[in-house]
Formats: sequence, C-alpha cells, structure tokens
Amino acid sequence: MSHPTDESCIFCKIVAGQLPCFKLFEDEATIAFMDINPVNPGHALAVAKGHWPTIDVIPADVLAAVAQTAQRVAKAAMRALEPSGVNLLQSNGAGAGQSVPHLHVHILPRHPGDKVRFNWTYTPGDKAEIQAICERLKAAL
Repeated sequence: MSHPTDESCIFCKIVAGQLPCFKLFEDEATIAFMDINPVNPGHALAVAKGHWPTIDVIPADVLAAVAQTAQRVAKAAMRALEPSGVNLLQSNGAGAGQSVPHLHVHILPRHPGDKVRFNWTYTPGDKAEIQAICERLKAAL
C-alpha cells in the first residue's frame, strides 16, 4: 500500500525505517511505538503510516485504523502495566498542542498523583451560546 509522505516529517522517517523506534505494533495502515518523551511510563503513540497532518484531512478508514491500533495498545497497557486509567489524546494544530504535524494518538497510562494535567477546567457554559454553536456545527456537517 502506498502512503503519502513528507520527507521532513519525523514520523514519516520512522514509518520508512530511516529513524529507529521502540516499535510495539504495525499493520498495513498504522504503526505504534513508544514515545521517547514519555509523560508517564508506557506512554505510546498510534500513528497513521501516511502523512496526514490533522483529523480534517485524514481518510475516515485510516482514522478508524489508527483508533483500532490505539485501542489495541491501550488494552495491552491496561493488562501489562495495570494503570488506574488510560487517556487517549489526539491534537490537531499548534493551537491544540500538536508538536508533530502527522496524525497520531497518544496512549497515556495514568496513575493517582501523576500530575498529568490537560488545559481546561470545568466551568458551566451559557446554554444559549451552546445551542447557537450546536446549530452552527450541525449546519456544517
């Protein structure tokens, strides 16, 4: 299977075997490997083999394959590492914290007191504004 690539992309270089990785799993559409800057022990990535930077441009079937690989790795982490929980995190664009512009899902084993934090707090929203945004989104579907 041929995949689009970007010769300057670190994940494309890993997929091509030009850079090493701690590979966990590989199939036709995806590869999973350990994150070398782990948030917690067991932090791994499920990565599309093709170069699609974000969720809005990746084909739906490839996104589904990435989700299946992320689930497979998450199940393995739960069995092997016995964390108290697992987060799956997928970011799109620099504003969302995406540091490698190649679609990937982080699999983050979690433990009490691990100090991992995400960038929001729970604050009740304005119901009228929520409804208006809901209508805008539905019109764009």
